[in-house]
Amino acid sequence: MASRGCILAVFAIFFISRVLCSHRAPVAPMTPYLMLCQPHMRCGGKFYDPLQHCCYDDAVVPLARTQRCGNCTFRVCFEQCCPWTFMVKLINQNCDSAPTSDDRLCRSVS
Repeated sequence: MASRGCILAVFAIFFISRVLCSHRAPVAPMTPYLMLCQPHMRCGGKFYDPLQHCCYDDAVVPLARTQRCGNCTFRVCFEQCCPWTFMVKLINQNCDSAPTSDDRLCRSVS
């Protein structure tokens, strides 16, 4: 029969983990190890918080990172540059698809 102390310890661990997981609050890790219930993604060999960063060209970058596309600027986590047409499209759109109202046409910089 298990001792009362073991039963209390198991109950305490279960209770604490349920409380931590119920809030689903994202927590940025201070070490390379993941914390319990933290949303995470992997980029190359690194983990990152998708609420603060994205993976762009196998590098973890902040959500606000921008880059040039001709004479336009696009947000690398949400948009893409279609270099042969100098058009900025949403990240999930195919560059060969017909232009939509979300697209921006940019001029090449000479």
